Amino acid sequence: MQRIHITAFAQKFGQREASVLLKITQGALSKAIRRGRDIYVTEQPDGSFTAEEVRSFPSQNPEKQQLSEPISA
Repeated sequence: MQRIHITAFAQKFGQREASVLLKITQGALSKAIRRGRDIYVTEQPDGSFTAEEVRSFPSQNPEKQQLSEPISA
């Protein structure tokens, strides 16, 4: 099983084919690449592909945390 970054996977197959292989939309793949998400694709023994994202824990967005804090008057 070989694990490669989603950007390299998309370059190897092209975004359209890569999105079909991952069973996602081409737009979702494009957005993940543009945002620089840390996603790795693994080829399974049956020839299918799976993808997983590596994220720190906790993985909440600091901007969202600031927006959810109560506003004091």
